[in-house]
Amino acid sequence: MAMEWTRSETLALAVNTCTQCHGLGLRIGRRGKASPCNCVLRGIFRACYARFRHCAEKEKHMSKCALEYLPGAKHRSTWGRKDEEYCADFILISKRMLTPEEYRIFRFHFLLGADWKLCCIQLKMDRGLFFHAIYRIEQTLGRTFRELQPYGLYPLDEYFGGSAMKNDPNAIRPSSNVLAFPNPRMEVPLRKVA
Repeated sequence: MAMEWTRSETLALAVNTCTQCHGLGLRIGRRGKASPCNCVLRGIFRACYARFRHCAEKEKHMSKCALEYLPGAKHRSTWGRKDEEYCADFILISKRMLTPEEYRIFRFHFLLGADWKLCCIQLKMDRGLFFHAIYRIEQTLGRTFRELQPYGLYPLDEYFGGSAMKNDPNAIRPSSNVLAFPNPRMEVPLRKVA
């Protein structure tokens, strides 16, 4: 099933100076079907990549294990480390969706942080071909991160437990990520207050 793209979700990511969509984010195809502009797909990838870098560069002692409530009939919960899970998903999805040659470029430029000059020398390609490959990679992964089923990497707030939980009326919404166990002995004070 193909995903429907709406103007409200593409408008904020569109580049105002884009010659294809003129800053609207959607292009009308041959059969009258709206599809996202390449500038929107690159914007999605760049947002996901920025979050990946944030998660990867964060001090490891700042990472936390959080209780996640899973919507459904049984209202189950699980423990998870969302930052590490996001980094792993980002890399594994990229590896599966890109060709081996594109993944080499992705790995050198995005994961290892080499600039375009070093990448061109290492990969033995000229500057124009390198940047065309980068744009293709960003477009491919931007579309994949948004259209991945059942849970995509984008929008980021849904991945990290934001609005996906708000849309489910049956989901349990804790006031914090701290798990409170009922303790029947706490009803009796430990000592008398004078």
